[in-house]
Amino acid sequence: MSVLFVSGIDTDIGKTYATGIIAKSLMQQGVNVITQKLVQTGVSVNSDSGEMNIADDIVTHRQLMGIPLQPCDIDSSTCPYRYEKPASPHLATRLSGGVLDPELITSATKRLQAEYDLVLLEGAGGLLVPITEQLLTLDYIAAQGYPIVLVTSGRLGSINHTLLSLEAIKARGLSVHSIIYNHIHDNTAQTDAEIANSTVDFLQNYLAANYPNTNWLSLPVHGNDSCNNADFILSENFI
Repeated sequence: MSVLFVSGIDTDIGKTYATGIIAKSLMQQGVNVITQKLVQTGVSVNSDSGEMNIADDIVTHRQLMGIPLQPCDIDSSTCPYRYEKPASPHLATRLSGGVLDPELITSATKRLQAEYDLVLLEGAGGLLVPITEQLLTLDYIAAQGYPIVLVTSGRLGSINHTLLSLEAIKARGLSVHSIIYNHIHDNTAQTDAEIANSTVDFLQNYLAANYPNTNWLSLPVHGNDSCNNADFILSENFI
């Protein structure tokens, strides 16, 4: 296993935070790890050069990992396709007047695999987000055979979205490497404590019965100083 695909049950579920924190933990365990972004939309244009800036999520990954931008970030290997319009990749690509070639992403991943022990490849939105007019994110994952790390949370609707995502993964014959419960929404109006606690119990029991080999991870609360200062420890058999 040299690539893990990090997806989520929906947009704004905390994939970027989860990817960066996991990468940091693996680094602390001596794993030579790098993160990659499948495609990034909503990227600003450099006013001086007129070129697209480095993907926002890649910048966030490096900040969470506590390392500077890497040469593979500067040459765009970690995110070959970046678009200004904050929309689904297929629409952002069309509006840019360009063409997204999935093989270019795959080639970039292979270059990273040659240099690193593990690549954490973060998707854009959920599993069925269209990358192109003909290709869904899950189509791409299935073609590559990547194990999937699925990020969820305790907001209302998460059980439904999580189970639908698991069904879609199973239908493609892919493996669910991990479910990450992200506390990102704990302090928002979207989350009720009783619902969140019940969601955790239900999902853990569901995984135990149906996906016994899948890892369950609970991320610390983003923005909580005590959690930010603490190391997030992964089990030795995570990879």
